[in-house]
Amino acid sequence: MPPITSFGNSAIKAIRALRQRKERERSELFYVEGLRLVGEAVDLSVGIETCVVAPQLLTSEFGWRTVNRMVQRGITRLEVSADVFRSISLKDGPQGIAAVVRQRWESLEQVIPSDELCWVALAGVQDPGNLGTILRTSDAVGAAGVILLGDATDPYDPGAVRASMGAVFSQRLVRASIEDLSAWKHRHGVMVVGTSGAAPVDYRYAPYPKPLTLFMGSEREGLTPEETSICDGMVSIPMLGRGDSLNLAVASGVMLYEVLRRHDIH
Repeated sequence: MPPITSFGNSAIKAIRALRQRKERERSELFYVEGLRLVGEAVDLSVGIETCVVAPQLLTSEFGWRTVNRMVQRGITRLEVSADVFRSISLKDGPQGIAAVVRQRWESLEQVIPSDELCWVALAGVQDPGNLGTILRTSDAVGAAGVILLGDATDPYDPGAVRASMGAVFSQRLVRASIEDLSAWKHRHGVMVVGTSGAAPVDYRYAPYPKPLTLFMGSEREGLTPEETSICDGMVSIPMLGRGDSLNLAVASGVMLYEVLRRHDIH
């Protein structure tokens, strides 16, 4: 079949609509673009629904091998013109390869803590870049995944997907309420450690036994009193300069690497 050249093609309009959270939630799909992210999706055998390729733009041998791997698995190949690809692209200098992928969610009731390093619970995280970076760091240390509480941003937002550098495919994702987290904690004996600039215990001197969940507050307000009440311990990260708080993704990274160091994985 010849490449799609119409911007109004129904399949193209459906892909373009995935920029909106409402449509991502309705369809349970999201859009992935670029050699690295699509290649990672194929390597991890996530639920790819459609492969989108613009032959005029895709010049990479690795990219064409990735397209062929998807086709061999029976994934629909949608060939489009360069202009049509640019109309759905979210990148400067698009590489001519993209995919529509099915979202993966778990309920907290399904999660049974095992020997993983820890989980990360995030209360009302708003910035997609922060969320994607936390997913990337969580993957780097071998943590299990992220539990999203309250009015959190979407991990399948294009900004979060890009910032995760593929960790959105490998990390487990859970949506839950504070009540769900409290019940799960008690059911499985999970230690929950929260962070606060006012906490008297330095994060370097606190215990981090398994099973463990690090509980990080929202960018603006940190943990609320209700959220703090379910924590078994609260720790602070020293601030020696004029600033009174760290970026959420940076603070999460500091905590995750401290837990990794304690458990002496390597």
